[in-house]
Amino acid sequence: MIVCLDQSPLDETLIAYAGFIAKVNQVKKIYFSHVVKNFSLPKEMLESFPTLLDSMLQDRKEAMEKLVREKFPTIKGLEMDFVVKEGNLSKKILKLAEEKSADLILIGRKVALPGTGVASHRMARRASCSLLIVPEQSQPKLSTLLVPSDFSDHSIHALEEAIGIAKKYSGGIEIIFQNVLSIPSNYATTGKTYEEFAELMKKHAESNFKKFIRKIDTKGIPITPIYTQDDDDDPVQEIVAAALEHKAEVIIIGAKGKTGATALHIGSMAERLIQFNKSLPLLVTRPKGKHAGVLDYLLDM
Repeated sequence: MIVCLDQSPLDETLIAYAGFIAKVNQVKKIYFSHVVKNFSLPKEMLESFPTLLDSMLQDRKEAMEKLVREKFPTIKGLEMDFVVKEGNLSKKILKLAEEKSADLILIGRKVALPGTGVASHRMARRASCSLLIVPEQSQPKLSTLLVPSDFSDHSIHALEEAIGIAKKYSGGIEIIFQNVLSIPSNYATTGKTYEEFAELMKKHAESNFKKFIRKIDTKGIPITPIYTQDDDDDPVQEIVAAALEHKAEVIIIGAKGKTGATALHIGSMAERLIQFNKSLPLLVTRPKGKHAGVLDYLLDM
C-alpha cells in the first residue's frame, strides 16, 4: 500500500485509515510517501548551496517518519518505508506504485483545506491498482458499503471488491447495490405517464440485477439492491445522497479504462464522483495490473 502524505492536517486522517486497513488486510508493506513540487532555484544559488535540496528532502522525510511513528498503530510483521521525492505528485506516485507492484494507493481529498484534487483524477485514470480517496476528517470505520452499478463488466469487479471487504471485516457489514434510473425526456412518446414509465424501468432493472448477481460469488454476504430515480440528469448526486441516507462509510466504483487507448476514460460516473463527492471515502477499483496506460504516462516524465 502507498499512502500519500503532504504534511498538512489531512495526514493524520490518512495515517489512521492506513492503520485501519493494514490491521485487517494483513498488509505486508506500506510506503508512506511525500512529493515536493519541483524545487527551482537559480543556477548560481544551487552552486553556492549544493546540499540545499537534499537537506530539505531529508527534513521532510524525518518529519513524516516522526508523525507516522507517533500516530500509526503497532502491527506485527508490517514493514514501513518512507519515500520523499521532488517533482510531479501523480507521476511520482504512479511510478512508485508500478515499481513496488502496489495493491492500493491511499490519497486524501481536501475540503476546507486548500487543494485542487487534480492528482486524484490523474491517479484514478492511470493507476495500475485501486485508489482510495479519503476526505479530510473522515473516520475509519465500516458497517455499510454502497456500490453504484450500471450492470456493466467493470461493475462486477467493484461488487466483488465490496464482497471481499465485507468478508475480511467480519462484523455484519451491509452492501447496498444501487442502480440509478435515468428517465428519458421523451418518455411521453411511449404513451406512458412518467410514473408508469419509471415503474417499467424499475422492473427491467430488477430483472437485470437478478441476471447480474448470478455471475458473482457473493460468499454468503447479503446484498441489498436499491433503485433510485434520477430526476435532474445527474446520477452522481443520487449516489451520494443514497450513500448518506443509508449511512455508508465508503462508495465503491469500478474504473473502465484498462488499456492505453482508454487511458483517460475511467467512466463518466467515476469521474463525476471524484469531482463531486466531498463527503465520503471513494474506492475506485481496478484489477491489479490492469493499468490504464500508466507506462506511457511515466515515459512522459
